[in-house]
Amino acid sequence: MQFPLSIAFKILTLVPQMSVRDAAEHEIGYVRSKLFAFRENVTVFSDATQSQPIYGIQADRVIDFTANYHFTDRSGHQIGFVRREGFKSLWRAHYIISVGAQATFEVREANPFVRLVDNLIGEIPFIGLLTGYILNPTYNVTRIGTDALSFTMTKQPAFLESRFAIVQHAPVEPDEQACLLLGLMMIILLERARG
Repeated sequence: MQFPLSIAFKILTLVPQMSVRDAAEHEIGYVRSKLFAFRENVTVFSDATQSQPIYGIQADRVIDFTANYHFTDRSGHQIGFVRREGFKSLWRAHYIISVGAQATFEVREANPFVRLVDNLIGEIPFIGLLTGYILNPTYNVTRIGTDALSFTMTKQPAFLESRFAIVQHAPVEPDEQACLLLGLMMIILLERARG
């Protein structure tokens, strides 16, 4: 993967969808979530034609603060998972991304006040439309056991869709890259539901 990556999340659709592009603007993934699923069930395709599924993400329980969202490759083998850190995530988003069964990365929202202001102003008619352009949260990704920044994911200004940029700050292994990207895509879906 060539960083930075960009993720475009379509807002005005019934079914959540997002497209992932690398630095050369090549589409490297397309996500379409299932509508009306009791458990979160997401399919990651190689592109927007949705002809070739490459990964799956599925929750291990219906709705819970500490649900694990398992990543599987195209053959169905589990390669990792992401988990919200329960009550620690009520004020500030906090997730753990695991590669295989090993907790590897920690994702934390940099400034929880951005979400608070977005939730307050977002409810005001017409003015709330501007919050997607003005209020842009950042998520810091660190390797567990260190405070060194590995990646940052920042929401970009946009009106009719959500755009995110993922910037790499430290090298990671290819299997870690796949789990990290799957985890960050799932975090976008989960945080969208939180407001």
